[in-house]
Amino acid sequence: MFREKEKYGQNGSVIQRSKTKFFDPLKWTEPEMVFTCSWSDWFIEEADAWRDEAWHVIKKTPHLTYQILTKRPERIFEHLPADWGEGYPNVWLGVSVENQDNVGRIKILESIPAKIKFISFEPLIGPLTSDFVGAVDWIIIGGESGNDTGYWRYRQCALEWIERLVDGYRSSPHQTAIFVKQMGTYLAKLLQMTDNHGGNIYDFPTYLRIREFPKQ
Repeated sequence: MFREKEKYGQNGSVIQRSKTKFFDPLKWTEPEMVFTCSWSDWFIEEADAWRDEAWHVIKKTPHLTYQILTKRPERIFEHLPADWGEGYPNVWLGVSVENQDNVGRIKILESIPAKIKFISFEPLIGPLTSDFVGAVDWIIIGGESGNDTGYWRYRQCALEWIERLVDGYRSSPHQTAIFVKQMGTYLAKLLQMTDNHGGNIYDFPTYLRIREFPKQ
């Protein structure tokens, strides 16, 4: 996010509500998937002032499906809408887990009601050695993309880290859908892939060509 913001001459540390796009979903008439806060975090503290308005937009657009991904699962319970119940039918709720240090986020997610629960293991920047398999509906796996030089350089990913995640969830009883998104820049260069971010599925090892979606 900081790298992309820098390209546009913007400061990624400044958190504000969009002045032009915030209410756009209210105009959309066709069903589609909406990935919220792609450059921020739905549950970030600085957004507390306008989050209720955002929940209102979601409730008023039941034909849209919203993916809400956070690195702050400890803030979820306190900032759900009053009528959340077992979860809004059109909200998928997920957490980011980049390495073993963050597996605690999975346990928090498991305790929260939601129609679809998912984990984004992207960017995967370290091995997961234990307790990473959660009772979730979907996982996304991907290595980090970035620059060869400078401040926003990509970090390493390893095929065995991805393999361990796939094998772990394949052998779990939860029937979790698996989506291998990309290998990341490190593996793309190491394996001489055609896409700089390692996102061409035909470059993947055959056993990792997996792009499933959760059952709804």
